[in-house]
Amino acid sequence: MPRIQLRITGDRDVFDDVVNAIHGLDRIEYVEEIDDFGSGFRDDSSSFESSDDMSSSTYTVEIEVPNDKVGERVREIAEETAGNREAAIEFVYPDENEI
Repeated sequence: MPRIQLRITGDRDVFDDVVNAIHGLDRIEYVEEIDDFGSGFRDDSSSFESSDDMSSSTYTVEIEVPNDKVGERVREIAEETAGNREAAIEFVYPDENEI
């Protein structure tokens, strides 16, 4: 089954809105918040208005779907919901070694 990981940078309520929107879709196998061990690491401490400077947090969620068509719908809904709330969204693709 296809697996999607995405990161939301913003407030917790924005993340919750995205997760709730995904839960509202049919045929979703599971949705789970996961710990993102790299989210506290900044590779450019001099960047202006980075997420740390803006008091935002990064949240990661993993979604399992039955096929690519449902996966595409998940991406569309997540991107639309995050965009409406002006939050950053990033789709994370696992390394081939992780699959």
